Amino acid sequence: QVQLVESGGGLVRAGESMRLSCTASESIFSFNVMGWYRQAPGNQRELVALVGSDDSTEYPHSMKGRFTISRDNAKNTVNLEMHHVQPDDTAVYFCYVRRETGEGLWGRGTQVTVSA
Repeated sequence: QVQLVESGGGLVRAGESMRLSCTASESIFSFNVMGWYRQAPGNQRELVALVGSDDSTEYPHSMKGRFTISRDNAKNTVNLEMHHVQPDDTAVYFCYVRRETGEGLWGRGTQVTVSA
């Protein structure tokens, strides 16, 4: 079973930047899609960003411009750069990968807290 380990979460001030990373225990060439979702208290889990094996990216309209996703094949890692963070960005951020078979896998999540 692949392990997905998120890192980089914590407390950050509004307006600052933060970088999240997710490292897989196997080659990320196994996954045609990698991405990040987030879930704030009382809310449903929502998409933040996706990146394909061809480095194509997808962002919901509300996330465009402040978030950048990238994958590092050599390090088996997918990264999320967050800029100009706001208190509404406070959530648990989950790493997600999907194989070509359709099997989706989740990390345990990392807490991001943005103070005003």
